[in-house]
Order: sequence, then structure tokens, then C-alpha cells
Amino acid sequence: MEELNDILVQRRAKMEDLRSEGVNPYANDFPVQHTSADIADAHENDDSAVLEGCTAKYVVAGRIMARRDFGKAAFIQIQDRKGRLQVYVGRDNVGEGAFAIFRKLDLGDIVGLSGTPFRTKTGELSLRADSIRLLTKSLQVMPEKWHGLTDVETRYRQRYLDMIVNPGVREIFLKRSRIISLIRNFMVDHDFLEVETPMMQPIAGGATAKPFITHHNTLKMDLFLRIAPELYLKRLVVGGFDRVFEINRNFRNEGISIQHNPEFTMMEFYRAYATYHDLMDFTEELICHVAKEVVGGQVIPYGGKEVDLTAPWDRLTVKEAIVKYGEIEPAVLEDRASALTYAESLGLELDQNIGYGKLLTELFDAVAEPKLWNPTFITEYPTEVSPLSRKNEQHPELVDRFELFMVGRELANAFSELNDPMDQKERFLKQLEEKEAGDEEAHAMDEDYIRALEYGMPPTAGEGIGIDRLVMLLTDSASIRDVILFPQLRPESR
Repeated sequence: MEELNDILVQRRAKMEDLRSEGVNPYANDFPVQHTSADIADAHENDDSAVLEGCTAKYVVAGRIMARRDFGKAAFIQIQDRKGRLQVYVGRDNVGEGAFAIFRKLDLGDIVGLSGTPFRTKTGELSLRADSIRLLTKSLQVMPEKWHGLTDVETRYRQRYLDMIVNPGVREIFLKRSRIISLIRNFMVDHDFLEVETPMMQPIAGGATAKPFITHHNTLKMDLFLRIAPELYLKRLVVGGFDRVFEINRNFRNEGISIQHNPEFTMMEFYRAYATYHDLMDFTEELICHVAKEVVGGQVIPYGGKEVDLTAPWDRLTVKEAIVKYGEIEPAVLEDRASALTYAESLGLELDQNIGYGKLLTELFDAVAEPKLWNPTFITEYPTEVSPLSRKNEQHPELVDRFELFMVGRELANAFSELNDPMDQKERFLKQLEEKEAGDEEAHAMDEDYIRALEYGMPPTAGEGIGIDRLVMLLTDSASIRDVILFPQLRPESR
């Protein structure tokens, strides 16, 4: 740490020295006209002979990432938003005064320069600078060239530095932006309307999760950061917007892991006059489309293995998945007592009063979910764990719902919506009983939502897709923190 402090002192002294020579170390009057990619695209097929007579002049800016000095000249590598570019800086080309100042610059400094393209003896496309000037002085020291920035905690905490020195990280977030754009365009092309609903809500609804609580001083009331936009989006369906979607943040006051961050991005959408079966087909089409555009095909790498997105995707019920991956007979799940005995044999520590429906989902989570590698739709969830889903007409103990799993984790959750206001109120009341019994994630009563349903919501299907987890899949990222620019972390220790 002492050595680092010495270097910081030296750089600050160098900055003041530059100021004394009339150099503004934080200039803001350099009009950039080109990027490194512009030069590469224009001259990638030009050989040395062609470039020797090239008079095209480029004006670029970027951060100095490497340099090799040769007395009266130097090669530097600058990095801009499009990539890296090698630049030859010679005293005879830029002038003695500018070169003297250039000699005082450090790795990490941001420079603006102009010049013409040429190829080096090794054939590398480069720029021969005819002018160069300091735009921003860097006071911090860049990570060592060969080892880079590898400490995971530092990478997440100092994402700006992570993106400077690890080009692969920037590629992940460029892909993330493209994935979201592709999803948005796909939805709009299918006649969905993009909307925005409240982030602060008087009732934490739309999912079973523990919310964050805040307080509005003027209204003198507590509000909740939303755990889901569901109930507001369905109000819009009642109001006549038959196809709506929202891509935005949700907040859940829960644990942090490689799959969970307290704030995360989801797309939630609703389609009137559709069923959850329709949404399975729609989801296949959407994700396959995005994967083809981003990865180039339907078989994608993940975690050293391959994920095959080729449609149609597997479809299993909750019970079928437990039987298949738990390698048991279907009779084991036919009643609560035998299912509980099986759960105990697996070492699951469960409340002896657990409901049959919740018990089945606990078994599914333990024996099936981790083994669902290729995309699989899981259907026939118990009504007990699905307070907003429509009951199945033939089997009211089940709901018309699916969850989509890939690489051992949930990626989407969808169902045919419950639009019977009386049924919905009864389920809210049941949830209130569970909340009073100590379940912090149980759904609260929402009287206004019941009133909205009383005006009549058309038969509707809705779905939420985890954008962060989809980005993880399509960028081969092991942790959700790798695909969130600024993930939540503990306070930095000093």
C-alpha cells in the first residue's frame, strides 16, 4: 500500500508539472471523429503498399493501455469504445514540444490524436500520429499487464476498472444490451405495448417474496419497492391493453448468491385470450430467436458443456419430473404421508405440518431442478403454491402454470391468469393466514386489484422471464454478478 501511495504522489506531482507547462490535464475541447473500428473496417484489406499512399486522416481518442519507447519514437496502444488501436508516435511527426509532453504520460492516461493509417513490418494495422495531446490524466495505477485485474471482489466493486482492463467483461455487457434490444423488438413486432408501472407500491404484490420497505414523508406512509409488476400490468389488461410488457427492475429482500441479487431485471408480459400453452410456444420462439442472433445457433456453450435449444422443448409435470430424476415409483407421490417419508429419506428438514402441494415443490427443488440442463417446461403446479394462477378445470388442486428451467435453474414462470375475483379473494385470504402464521413471503391482500377483476379481466396468460439469468446463459457466465454492472456487495472494508 505504501508503494501505491508513492506512485499516486508521483502522478499528482506530474499532473501539477503539466499544468505549469500550460497543459490542461482535464481538457474538454477535442472533437473525436472516428473510432478504432472505423479504421479497421476501412483498411482491413489494404496491404502496406496501398496504405503507403493513403492520405485518409483519422481523429481518435482513447486510453493508453500499453507503450514501447524507442528514444525519439514510441508505439502505444489506445483503447476506445470499439476496441484497441496501435499508434506510432514519432518526435518528427508530432513536433518536439508535443513529444516532450507525450514522454511524460502514463498508462491509463486518455489522449486525443490524429494521423494516417499504415502497416508495421509485422503487418499490424496502425496509425501514424501527426498530433497528440493529453485529454485526461489518470492518477491511479493500472493493474499489472500480464495478470490484470483478477480479484473477483475488486472486479465487481470497481466495475469501471474491470471494464478497462478486461475486454471480455465489456463484451458481456454489450451482449446484454443487445439481448434486451432483441427481446424488446420481438415483443413490439408481436403487437405488445411496452409500459412502465410503479416501482414504489403501497402493497407488495405479484409474487411471494420479502420486500424492501421505504417511507414517503409527505404522504406519511410506508411503501414497498416492487417485488413484481404483475398486478399493475393485469390492471392494464382490464383497462383494454390486451398485450403489454415491461422490462425493468424488481427488488427482493432475500439472499445473495450466484443466482440471486437483491435487485434484478425481468421482463413480464401479459396476453389476453391466450393460455399458458400458448406462452410455452411463444417463449420457445422468443428465446430461440434471441439465441440465434446473439450466439449464432441453437446449440450454445455453457459451463464447459452444451445446451441444446432446438425446439420443441421437453415438457414434464412436477410429479413426472420428481419420478424421473428421483428415480422412484409414481406411487410414492400419491399421498402426503408417503411423499413426506420420501422427503425425510433425502434428508430434507421440513415442517411436519407442511401442505401436500408445498411438499411436492420442495421435492422437485431437491431432486429434479438441478438436473434440468436442456430447456424443460415444468407444468401442473399445486394450487397451494400458486396464489395468482388459474385453477385447472379438471383438477382444481392444480393450476394452469409452467416454469421454464435450463442449466439447473428457473428462467421463466408463467400461467393462465386467475380472473375470477371471488376465487382470487379467497386465495388472498389464505395467504393472509400464512402471513399471520409467520410466512414473511406470503402475498398481501390487495382490495383494489380485486375491484379491478370485478370489472372483468379477459382470459389472459402472463409470464415473467429473468433477464439476468438469460444473459448468463447466452454469455456463458457462471454468476449473476458477472452480468449485472454493479451488483450488490457488502460495505468495503478499510
